[in-house]
Amino acid sequence: MVGVGSRHENEAESGISHFVEHMVFKGGKRYPTARDVSEAIEGVGGVLNAATDREATIFWTRVPLAKLGLAVSVLGDMLLSPALDPAEVLKERQVVIEELRMYQDNPQDYVQIAFDALMWPDHPLGWDVAGREDTVRSFTAEDCSSHLEKHMLPSTLVVSIAGGFETADAVAMIDEAIRPWAARRRARPGAPLPATPPSGPPLTVIRRSAEQANILVGARAPSYNDPDRHVAEILNVILGEGMSSRLFLELREHRGLVYDVHSFMSRMSDTGVLGIGLACEPRQAATALESAVVELRKLAEKPVEDAELTKAREYAKGRLLLQLESTSALCEYSGQQLLLQGKIVEPEELVARLESVEATQISELAARLLSGGLRAAVVGPFRSEARFEKAIAV
Repeated sequence: MVGVGSRHENEAESGISHFVEHMVFKGGKRYPTARDVSEAIEGVGGVLNAATDREATIFWTRVPLAKLGLAVSVLGDMLLSPALDPAEVLKERQVVIEELRMYQDNPQDYVQIAFDALMWPDHPLGWDVAGREDTVRSFTAEDCSSHLEKHMLPSTLVVSIAGGFETADAVAMIDEAIRPWAARRRARPGAPLPATPPSGPPLTVIRRSAEQANILVGARAPSYNDPDRHVAEILNVILGEGMSSRLFLELREHRGLVYDVHSFMSRMSDTGVLGIGLACEPRQAATALESAVVELRKLAEKPVEDAELTKAREYAKGRLLLQLESTSALCEYSGQQLLLQGKIVEPEELVARLESVEATQISELAARLLSGGLRAAVVGPFRSEARFEKAIAV
């Protein structure tokens, strides 16, 4: 896991972290081609993949226990000795552009891109993680190399392993793989731009011919460094996590307005978002949006009952503990905490924090979210914005 993502980029670099994520799969010193890389892992029944987010880029593999050394070798070669062949860069530009177009053609993905731009206007956090076609077309092998040189540092790298291995053996493998690179001393790049308050119109409606409307509405919420992040998690569970949540029961089961409705949390180091996602028949879209906002407003106006609060706590606790039964989830959980927060919080401590959330805290946070103003992105066959503007007015 590397502590660099799309928020560390300037406008001309938008998408370079994601592009480099693609390029390191093209081969390195020990595994010189993309086929060599993939066959090394898949040849033992393993899986190899990566993901780029706003504050981190993650490269991961899952292999049989006896092949741990192979996993370290492959990932180390990819990240520390990538080939970055200019010919491969030219080919990969088009691959990434097709990925961008795929997201833009999918209304569910496109509404998320529009929503992010609305929540963080004119800021790297609001840009598509994969960049833009014009920036992707400009990337060169030298750009990729400079990006790794600048951001791939001992101070920004976390190696996380979970499974039935001996710790001393794993540490020895990692030391051998990174020793020459880790000895290099380079200055850590400056901090990214802090999150700025939202500005401009709170609504964007993108007209597109479709049989279904897609909507995202939300507000700024606690970051992962905010003491209220656990309150936000319980609020999110009550509002829209699962089929027993308020949004699902009211909008789908009781009123039949939507097929898909849910809420979600997105957290960064200094900001976050609580969002509500809807997919419905276009004629029901404004009504569904208004109904979703009403459910959030109810949380602000009246504390939740003890039974509902207990259920939400148990849901959040149980989900966490069940997820951590997977070595993949445990690996990601530990690594991301160490990378982004500088320490690993034990699951027991997180459970205790979730259990301590009170009904009054949830109401206070919901009121605070609403006071900051709601912002919404809508994709569908709409000519007018008026009903959507009315629905998000609080």
